[in-house]
This record gives sequence, C-alpha cells and structure tokens, in this order.
Amino acid sequence: MIQRIQTLYLLSVFIITGVLTNFVSFFTLNDGSHLFLTSTIVNNSVLLKSVGIFLVLSAILSLIAIFSYKKRQNQFVINRLNILINFYLLSVLIYLSLKLPGEMQISEKGIGIYFPIVNIVLLVMANKAIKKDEDLVKSVDRLR
Repeated sequence: MIQRIQTLYLLSVFIITGVLTNFVSFFTLNDGSHLFLTSTIVNNSVLLKSVGIFLVLSAILSLIAIFSYKKRQNQFVINRLNILINFYLLSVLIYLSLKLPGEMQISEKGIGIYFPIVNIVLLVMANKAIKKDEDLVKSVDRLR
C-alpha cells in the first residue's frame, strides 16, 4: 500500500533526484558562481549530460517503484536497478571532482555530489522494508 514506510523512502529519493538537483549546486567556480546541471558549462560536457540523464532516470524509477506497491518483487528489482544507477552517478561525480582539483576553475565542491550516497542509503532502507513486507505476507500465507 502507499502508506508504507518504503513509500516515504522512495518519495524522498524522488525529491532529491527530481527536485533538489535543480536547486543545489554541484560545484562552485572561482568567481563565486554556482554550477548547476542546467548551466552552459555543463551542457558542453558529455559526462555531466549523462549525470543529468541518469538523475532523471533515477527519479522516474523511484516513481515507478512507488506506484508498483502491489508487486513487491518488481518494486524490489526496480530499487536494485536504481541503486546501480546511483552507484554510477556517484562514481562519475567522484571522478569529476578528482579530475578538477585545486583552484583552476572550480574552487569548491557543492553538496549535490553527495546526493547519490543519500539515495543509495534510502533505497537500501526501502528494500529492507519491502523484504519485511514480503516476509510478513509469506508467513500469513503459511498459516492458511
């Protein structure tokens, strides 16, 4: 059902990937301007374009998982796929932060780089809650 705890976890993943990434910077440049996924510098980089595409894909998958609450096994698989996507996002963002060190163009890393870590934790917690629900349903079926 929609009022389960895993729905809150998945909704928070959707809010982080679908909403907050548009308002939180990933990098801060030397002149003090913030680098968002919709910036013109980002549109020139193929890697950051893929980050944007995978963030949208992660948000869509979390919405699909929210509304597939009747099929817990499919919800579990969708969350695992979403975890893999967030691992890819994390690796690309770490690569970009290590590739651009120092004070050349980027002076500091923004909080947006840490969003995939939070998403992975929330998705693992959602999968544990889904597994708990599945075990509860199986135990009730055994009693019949």
